[in-house]
Amino acid sequence: MKIGVLIELEAETLDKIFTYNVPKNLIDKIKLGVRVLVPFGRQTIEGFIVKIYKDTDTVISEFEVKNIISVIDDIQILNEELMNIGKYISDTCICKLITAYQAMLPSAYKAKVKNEYKPKTIKYILLNKDIDTINKYIDNNKRAKKQIELLSCLINNNRLEKTLFDSSIVKTLLNKDLIKIEEQIINRFKIHNIENKKVITLTEKQRYVATEVINNINKSDTYLLYGVTGSGKTEVYIEIIKHALSLNKEALMLVPEISLTPQMVSRFTSVFGEKIAVLHSGLSNVEKFDEYRKIINNEVKIVIGARSAVFAPLKNIGVIIIDEEHTSSYKQDNYPRYNAIDIAKLRSKFHSCPLILGSATPSLESFARAKKGVYKLLTLPSRVGKSVLPIVNIVDMREENKKKYSIFSNILLDKIKEKLDKNEQIILLLNRRGYSTFITCQNCGFVHKCPNCDISLTYHKTSNMMRCHYCGYSANPLNICPECESSEIKDLGYGTQRVEEELKTIFNVPIIRMDVDTTSKKGSHEKIIEAFKNEKYKILLGTQMIAKGLDFPKVSLVGVINADISLNIPDFRSSERTFQLLSQVAGRAGRSDILGEVIIQTFNPDHYSIQYTKIHDYISFYNKEMNIRKILKYPPYYYITLIRILSKDYKEGSIEATKVKNYLKNNLSKSDIILGPTTSFMFKINNIYRFQCIIKYKKDDNLFKVLKELVNHYKTNRIVNIEIDNNPNKL
Repeated sequence: MKIGVLIELEAETLDKIFTYNVPKNLIDKIKLGVRVLVPFGRQTIEGFIVKIYKDTDTVISEFEVKNIISVIDDIQILNEELMNIGKYISDTCICKLITAYQAMLPSAYKAKVKNEYKPKTIKYILLNKDIDTINKYIDNNKRAKKQIELLSCLINNNRLEKTLFDSSIVKTLLNKDLIKIEEQIINRFKIHNIENKKVITLTEKQRYVATEVINNINKSDTYLLYGVTGSGKTEVYIEIIKHALSLNKEALMLVPEISLTPQMVSRFTSVFGEKIAVLHSGLSNVEKFDEYRKIINNEVKIVIGARSAVFAPLKNIGVIIIDEEHTSSYKQDNYPRYNAIDIAKLRSKFHSCPLILGSATPSLESFARAKKGVYKLLTLPSRVGKSVLPIVNIVDMREENKKKYSIFSNILLDKIKEKLDKNEQIILLLNRRGYSTFITCQNCGFVHKCPNCDISLTYHKTSNMMRCHYCGYSANPLNICPECESSEIKDLGYGTQRVEEELKTIFNVPIIRMDVDTTSKKGSHEKIIEAFKNEKYKILLGTQMIAKGLDFPKVSLVGVINADISLNIPDFRSSERTFQLLSQVAGRAGRSDILGEVIIQTFNPDHYSIQYTKIHDYISFYNKEMNIRKILKYPPYYYITLIRILSKDYKEGSIEATKVKNYLKNNLSKSDIILGPTTSFMFKINNIYRFQCIIKYKKDDNLFKVLKELVNHYKTNRIVNIEIDNNPNKL
């Protein structure tokens, strides 16, 4: 028997399937999608079986056909569906097929892992004879006190952990056949803080939405569930999943942030029990191994997780749900740059099941598709119960700073005090971590920048270090300017650390901060959320990770410290992202019977994204933004492909960028718009210069062929590298 094996090799030129023989003793273990150990040159490496040849097939190999060494898996790691998804990623993201497969799998199942992952087990002792026989043995062996003690414990207990008893005593009783050992696999990931089970009665509108999907549960329709914050989208998801499970089907649920996973898991566990698998980057490698094994072994019916959970090897999916579908984190920013929503659509078709995209602020692309009938639009226009949308106040910081410079406006400080006096909670958003934005010399204007990147270093006071948030470079803060030797060094701007420090000087209450710096340790997201939910803290300060999905009944005030951070980014989506961020964080206020209030501090109070946030008007924002996108020929009117040209040599990068532009112009459709080459927004990162070309197109059947030829051309180039990003998150 001969098989085709795909192996992990750095060399781009070896992106191909290699033929191997299968020894007779291993033939029974051969399946598509399992890993095998194979010889390759002087190496011994792992690969996936992607082809099984028939005896009648003519197989031509350019290399000597060797025998495989062993079969690693007894279960299929890549089933037929996942193998086809890998091919789709390889074709559309212009990457090696093995790269696509590796991106789909947790570390323990990749075809290059040297560590041997095994399930964790506990050994239990059980009685192996009836009670009469055991009692008779006890009566006849009074002197064997430790044996009697163990047997007596087992009479009173169904089973006991083996480690509780001396191994020699256990061995003696095993030899006498009085006891037996059973091994049980245990999961290393534990679900904590499960909510109390609640009986949920759906509103008429929720019932209508759920029924609409349930009636089409065996069709691969895509639904856009547009529901305002607090409208009860989660209850609708649960109702639809209940129906899918009643048909003996499975459910796949994606959330955008690790921080949202604990609350969602807790909620789902209270309804569906612990037959749930969780997949996200916050789990350790062994925890991911356990969760993935549960899915492969059909031990769970529901998978909840972040972006990569879209590849969960479920075999009979009844519904796929992507919550907060507008979030950019569903698109992978590094190679291969797949979009989880695109993968979910493929899986929806394969399993003939509905895909639900839920959001209070849908992406313009999704809402445009819903309006055209490509997606089916479902709406939840009002909050559930007595809860109403919060009152939003806009504070013009230009006027505030005429009085005195301060991070906080007077109205925000007054409102925080008012809510604290009422024993209510506050959420404050500042989408910038660190203590200060940059350090500069007031004498000559020198700014302390990263030596590897074209960006200023951020000061982190807790570690007293300057850090680059792009390459990780760190340095001690300067006391003397290296340019003019002045001591007039000052930190400007502010991040979450500095805001926390100032808050603590003003308010004598417990404050907790949630950003990348405070959530780097395992389980930290869950601990912070749980502590705030249990009212151990009165103020939660954080970056965008606190803006969506979280539900705290006692939060009555949300403050946005600087609404302009996302607005000032030079990207065509900056207005959309600002509206989404502000609307989402505003939605954290007043989610129970307490009236919610929102204070938005801004230097651009008249900007339409901020004004429409004030009146909770997504539709008007959508119409305004769509007019701008149409004029400028941006999505959803045009698709976009970004081609980035990377080089450590500035001159070579610039020359090749011009060649790329000319190649595209000569080979793509004349109706395509090609922009560039220009320097990227972040021109230098980690000592690599970045140039880019942008393609705007409506339809071009030749595009992927041209892009693949371009990538192939630069495969062996050691000076210049090419990156392709279809429908990028940012330009």
